[in-house]
Amino acid sequence: MAELVHATRFEELPAELPVFPLSGVLLLPRGRLPLNIFEPRYLAMIKDALAPPRLIGMIQPQDASEERNPDASPRLYGIGCAGRITSFSETEDGRFLITLAGVTRFEVESEIAMRSGYRRVKPRWDRFRSDFAPDESAIDRQALFKSLKPFFDARGLKADWDQVDKTGDERLIAMLSMICPFEPPEKQALLEAKDLAARTDILKGLLDMALATPPEAPTELRKH
Repeated sequence: MAELVHATRFEELPAELPVFPLSGVLLLPRGRLPLNIFEPRYLAMIKDALAPPRLIGMIQPQDASEERNPDASPRLYGIGCAGRITSFSETEDGRFLITLAGVTRFEVESEIAMRSGYRRVKPRWDRFRSDFAPDESAIDRQALFKSLKPFFDARGLKADWDQVDKTGDERLIAMLSMICPFEPPEKQALLEAKDLAARTDILKGLLDMALATPPEAPTELRKH
């Protein structure tokens, strides 16, 4: 897989941005998101986006049921996160395997004309200028882990806890926010949190709510 190196500064952010509406998928600044691209419209988007600054906006549709319909344009949430393509490869069957590195969040000012079937927006960046600097807010890791470990156990998720312990605060919270199986509105709340401390509080709250809600019984065991 080819590694693509290109630093993005705030002053280099574009006036137009291709967007990839994908429900339940979260990208955060300094997070990394691997994607398997196969739909023709998004293959075209990646080809166009390989030119610097190589940015794609990850954003959730408000109606997840319409996101795969090429004839539908479901309403988008108002905030997404721009990611820079940092690695790229093409498979023998024509798919693209890419990795996005989260750069900064953006607000959707307006949607502009589609290109080759994919959607584009005019973004506003100013509100999230602080995303370019690491967030060193203090978080209560001990309290978080008291919720996180039971959540992983309850969901049958595996983790290298020694490695998790060594992961820095911001990277850890970004990783957990991205990989934990929360609902789209919950993912959106994590994205829109004002800073690391607020995101950590939301994350812990979501873990605690999930632990307090027993999983549904299998269909054949439910009482009618």
